[in-house]
Amino acid sequence: MSTGIAVIVTFVLFLGGMFLFSFAFSLTEWQGPVFIGGILAVSLALAIPAHLLTRTE
Repeated sequence: MSTGIAVIVTFVLFLGGMFLFSFAFSLTEWQGPVFIGGILAVSLALAIPAHLLTRTE
């Protein structure tokens, strides 16, 4: 995966997870799954740079 594409995907996942966090509190039903989806999106956004990108020296 190209570094530029990975940065964009990671940023979109992170912002989408933050949006899901805030959106979950405005729902009357499905608050838990939406909030957990936000947690998973932010976790994936943090895992991509840590585990999938190669180090350059």
